[in-house]
Amino acid sequence: MKPVHVLFAAWLLPAPALAQEVDCASAMTQTDMNICAARAHAAADADLNETYRAAMDSLSAGRPEVAGALRDAQRKWIPYRDAACAAEGAVYEGGSIRPLIVSSCLERLTRVRTADIRAAYEMK
Repeated sequence: MKPVHVLFAAWLLPAPALAQEVDCASAMTQTDMNICAARAHAAADADLNETYRAAMDSLSAGRPEVAGALRDAQRKWIPYRDAACAAEGAVYEGGSIRPLIVSSCLERLTRVRTADIRAAYEMK
């Protein structure tokens, strides 16, 4: 076997461990908790995107000026959210908990934004 193949084969050895599912209900390690927090943020983000699209579809049909205002607000909100959560994470710079702090902040602010859009535009 050529050295490149041996190196490649050795690189694959940890792959099964990486492929294991993380049970977020019983996450114990910092890595697992970080993964679960990132998943929670991704779920919140998907919900926000669905809510935003529904609001834009509804508003674009009858109130395009309101749709434009929402679009502008959303484009400004995203950098705010990212900066606010980066600031929260900066407290833990270099620590293994930092990704959890940032992801949890992103999830929290995203869920609040989703609720705000639903309330402001009378959506369910």
